[in-house]
Amino acid sequence: MKAVIQRVKSASVMVDNEIVGDIGTGLLILLGVTHNDTDIDLEKFCQKITDLRIFPDDKKPMNQSVTDIGGELLIVSQFTLYAGCKKGRRPDFMQAAKPDVAEDIYEEVIDILQRTGLKLETGVFGAHMDVSLVNDGPVTIILDSEDIC
Repeated sequence: MKAVIQRVKSASVMVDNEIVGDIGTGLLILLGVTHNDTDIDLEKFCQKITDLRIFPDDKKPMNQSVTDIGGELLIVSQFTLYAGCKKGRRPDFMQAAKPDVAEDIYEEVIDILQRTGLKLETGVFGAHMDVSLVNDGPVTIILDSEDIC
């Protein structure tokens, strides 16, 4: 699994010109799932996301987590994180999990993150989405489950 995590002042996602998710200060999480993610520790992966100390306090520019500040989460599925670009000019998505597997894992991640008590919004799995954000910093972190699980 891969997650692109962006510290945001605000973020929203629209489907068919309707806002389906909208947050203030917090994290925009773009989540991609691959074939072997059924065996990873989703709790550990989600804990890493919520424990990342990437928000400022009065001492350091990156000293608090989204949990520490009571921030908000917006999670959006993004299979294109597993684009293969080695050959040719058109990416292949052979490493992305099949939609039914990916959606189950995406929903599990949502369930785990909801237990944090933080406000959590989502996109719509498999839909064409327009994502807007004000990246704060900019701060963008890429997590790969192979590195932490």
